[in-house]
Amino acid sequence: MSVDATTVRRIAHLARIAVSEDEVPHLAGELNAILAFVEQLNQVDVGSVVPMTSVSPTVMRRRADAVTDGGYGDTVVANAPMSEDGFFLVPKVVE
Repeated sequence: MSVDATTVRRIAHLARIAVSEDEVPHLAGELNAILAFVEQLNQVDVGSVVPMTSVSPTVMRRRADAVTDGGYGDTVVANAPMSEDGFFLVPKVVE
């Protein structure tokens, strides 16, 4: 893939960047160099590389996936002006 002057102007317009006409050839060269490097990276065989999240091997700590109600419902509704059976009571707003 090659970037020409028209593409550079379009990218600059979409990115809302003011680019003068004398900067367009330089930016086209820069973008072409970046794309050439990406093409080089695409040629590297990474099929045998294991995905990793860190450079040092670590084991993710996991908690038990258990559903709980928190165990402190009474504390939550203690400051409510009105409550009933562990629920907040609010005035009726729709007739």
